Amino acid sequence: MPVEPLSQQDIEDRLAELPGWSLDDGRLTRSYRLASHVAATAMVVHIAQVQEELDHHSDLTLGYDTVSLSVHTHSAGGAVTEKDLELARRVADLAPGHGAH
Repeated sequence: MPVEPLSQQDIEDRLAELPGWSLDDGRLTRSYRLASHVAATAMVVHIAQVQEELDHHSDLTLGYDTVSLSVHTHSAGGAVTEKDLELARRVADLAPGHGAH
């Protein structure tokens, strides 16, 4: 079953529920700062587990004390879909448990 791109209005409405997330060059993006490299690494592992569960993967970057994500749906021509917003919501829900801000 194909995944449908969301309208610009749908994306903007949903991003209002995801503080810190934005639409940048057609992708949902967010960066988090953490207390240490180990904390950032633990968050990356947790995000990777969620991505496997959803079978939907972002570009995920680990810095010294930062984690950055960028996501869109390749099978929808690189558009933002419900799958991207679900991943963003799941990451937003797990971030506080890692002390991310």
